Amino acid sequence: MKKLRLGIIGVGKMGRFYLKNIVSGECPSWEVTAYSGRDPAKLELCKELCPEAKGFRTAEELMDSGLVDAVLIAVVHYAHPELAIKAFEKGLHVLIEKPAGVFTSQVMEMNEAAKRSGMKFGIMFNQRTKPIYAKAREIVRSGQLGELKRVVWIITDWYRTQHYYDSADWRATWNGDGGGVLLNQAPHNIDLMTWICGMPKRIRAFCAFGKYHNIDVEDDVTIYGEYDNGATATFITTTGDACGTNRLEISGDRGKLVIEDGKLKWWKLKTSERELCFTAQEDTVRPETEYQEYSAEGIDGRIVILNNFADAILEDAPLIAPGEEGLDSLNISNAAYLSTWTDDWVDIPVDGEMFEKYLAERCKKEKAENDSVVVSEAAEELCKKWK
Repeated sequence: MKKLRLGIIGVGKMGRFYLKNIVSGECPSWEVTAYSGRDPAKLELCKELCPEAKGFRTAEELMDSGLVDAVLIAVVHYAHPELAIKAFEKGLHVLIEKPAGVFTSQVMEMNEAAKRSGMKFGIMFNQRTKPIYAKAREIVRSGQLGELKRVVWIITDWYRTQHYYDSADWRATWNGDGGGVLLNQAPHNIDLMTWICGMPKRIRAFCAFGKYHNIDVEDDVTIYGEYDNGATATFITTTGDACGTNRLEISGDRGKLVIEDGKLKWWKLKTSERELCFTAQEDTVRPETEYQEYSAEGIDGRIVILNNFADAILEDAPLIAPGEEGLDSLNISNAAYLSTWTDDWVDIPVDGEMFEKYLAERCKKEKAENDSVVVSEAAEELCKKWK
């Protein structure tokens, strides 16, 4: 079997996770030939895991080494687009961790670079590999649920302690991380919502910053969205609920889907609700429904994405999560911040320049109040742009 040579950029928790799984044989089409990171201790851990691969202090050295066919980028969010663009320009395939970036203009540049290069581009939206979400997408997109009416996702089981936020100097800062729960945990769920139901036309959001933790960024969010056809979406997430919930409910005029506790439940109406509403001769009726339930176990979705990315390169297989689609969930999170900061509705796609201006203000304020905060290069450039 032909092996693809992979370079892992970023050797933190996730970078080492991918390295361990490839070394253990979970991804037979890949071999790790290089890795890079700024922390010597973490580089040493990688050397112990994979002594045959070469370690580098910078991503640029790795990309110029001639040792890799593709790179997996698992660094701070701001750097995803910058490093991906450099890799595309060097003729390398790119798989990035979520989110695609911090603001939409840098992600659009990355998407254009990917298109120009002709290389494969994927994003680690591993939740798409879960069969119950794929089934929900099939039902909704095929029209079996009828006209979309309502989407409600309560995803509050992302509990994090203060120790988590204190574990890295860049974490939970505007300058280093670019955001909180919307960029770190919930991108998976926002992606699934748009992947299954499509994009809303506008949103109104309420983000609470440092509500449950000693952080500057958001840890509690409620988003209300509207679709072109009048359907609505409510998305609630937090890292502050110790007894959290993960329940997705999608209603259409021909039934309802509920995903919770690893199961997809589907109630199918025999008659469209709209038809029933205007033809029934009773005040209240109990509609006739057919019930189906699905559950399926799968292997770790991150391994599925890695193997699918290799298949895309070797056999031109369709990508489960094309990198360009990372722009969709980022539009939602950027719009949620902007809606909170302006106390107003925000149209989708988001006004990128307006968002950048408001984000730059937060970055400058944070830096003024904390001289020791880690400032990423992209955040520094953003602040220069919006003086």
